[in-house]
Amino acid sequence: MAALRSVVLAGGGTGGHIYPLLAFADCLRRHDPGLRITCIGSERGMEGEIIPQRGYDLRTVPAFQLPRSVNMNLVRTPDRMYKSAKATREILDEVEADAVVGFGGYVSVPAYIAAWRRKTPTIIHEVNVPVGVANKMGMRFTKHIVLGFPHQAQQIPSVAHAEVVGVPLRQSIATLDRAALRERARAHFGLDPHLPTLFVFGASAGARSINLAVSGAAKQITGSGVQVLHIIGARNDDVEVPSGLPAPYVKVKFLSEMELGYAAGDLALCRGGAMTCAETAAVGMPAIYVPLPWGNGEQRRNALPVVEAGGGLIVEDGDLSPQWVTDTVVPLVRDGARLAGMSRAAAGYGRRDGDEALRRYLLKVVGA
Repeated sequence: MAALRSVVLAGGGTGGHIYPLLAFADCLRRHDPGLRITCIGSERGMEGEIIPQRGYDLRTVPAFQLPRSVNMNLVRTPDRMYKSAKATREILDEVEADAVVGFGGYVSVPAYIAAWRRKTPTIIHEVNVPVGVANKMGMRFTKHIVLGFPHQAQQIPSVAHAEVVGVPLRQSIATLDRAALRERARAHFGLDPHLPTLFVFGASAGARSINLAVSGAAKQITGSGVQVLHIIGARNDDVEVPSGLPAPYVKVKFLSEMELGYAAGDLALCRGGAMTCAETAAVGMPAIYVPLPWGNGEQRRNALPVVEAGGGLIVEDGDLSPQWVTDTVVPLVRDGARLAGMSRAAAGYGRRDGDEALRRYLLKVVGA
């Protein structure tokens, strides 16, 4: 088997691309502390705030949104992409890359092109339906495509024969025992150790419609003996919550240790991003998913298999309101027997070994 000495990981823009990249980097480092790991990102994405803090080498290259229609950006694309791919090729040469693994985002495209020109083995990891624009373009340059979820292979003919490896998750989540950590997690947030707990969050930036619906029902939720842990979102405006509520209602702007939230909560109310669905299912977190009301519907498609397995519910963003929270969420979070069944169903669908499965695939590709 060929030696693996240097790997380049490409992806950026949003947490959905960055967090699986980092989880995979951690996995590679656990197995081989001497392996050179280089991350390729853009200058404007979240990766600049996150990746260096985790101790990984981040190199930035120009990244441009790929046009979806005929306009001036389409005319400029070839020249821009040539410059980006050239800059990326220089990085691959400098670090003597043995392989490239891409997780999507526009910055992945020049990495795919540079690796193809350099004849460097390339793997594309995709978690969405339909395939993201960047990864769809990257599929022209490599046959090594892996998927995060089984339903992708069933719904996308072009990846019907791709291997399903799961989604790389950080170890604190992949190894989480929610019941064992629950008491400590609730104490961390100042929550009552015994009350039913609703865990509310959007994506990394939060979700305004979720925030307004839950905060608007704060009196009814807490009046029913349910406490709330609510992540507002770092980029969202704060929401008003009445004082003097009969049960704790804890707000935080951002939570880096999501495992504490999953352990503290009995039921999650959240968006339907691929990472969110992968994490909630893996840890057996019953969830009500509120898919984004715009885009191409991928968040609904992400959440639907978990729901069909019995691990959650879906509510459309336009139907979510304080009254809906009062009428539907409160009775569910108080129903311990139903939540236990949903937890088992979610865990049965989810998987915790996405990082290890992707590493095995990488070694197979490099060895071939």
